[in-house]
Amino acid sequence: MNAMSERSERMLRVDQAGEYGANRIYAGQLAVMGTRAPNSTEIAGMAAQEAEHQAKFDAMIAERGVRPTVLQPVWSAAGFALGAATALMGPRAAMACTAAIETEIDRHYTQQLEELGDEDPELGAAILKFRDEEREHRDAALAAGAEQTPGYPLLFHAIRMGCRVAIKLSERI
Repeated sequence: MNAMSERSERMLRVDQAGEYGANRIYAGQLAVMGTRAPNSTEIAGMAAQEAEHQAKFDAMIAERGVRPTVLQPVWSAAGFALGAATALMGPRAAMACTAAIETEIDRHYTQQLEELGDEDPELGAAILKFRDEEREHRDAALAAGAEQTPGYPLLFHAIRMGCRVAIKLSERI
């Protein structure tokens, strides 16, 4: 296997894991808040986009024979727990979670695009499209009052740090 395909495999593995985790976060939030809470319509819409992202990466993993991360059961539980916990803190905290995650994913996808260059046009196009949609999620979360969450800076940075750890682990494990 050459370095180029190893890079694409690593990117695909971590991106699929991230989209899976995002789906679990939104599932946790919606399980707690239901459909009547403020921002639940926005969360459901973001969750639908994340499901599309995951479906694309799932298909690419299958087509290319890439091994998904073995940490997926951990991300399932951790994602749901994070979503449920932030929803229990209130609708703005749920949005703060989205703002933090999408800020980190914007950074992550931008770095991947720079690293990937023209090496893998299919993967690059998916990452570019999804990055732009993740930016929309971040902006919607901020517009919904994410920054008004009590303790926002601490919550925001803690979630971003957790994302960075999950990214590093999922790239290889």
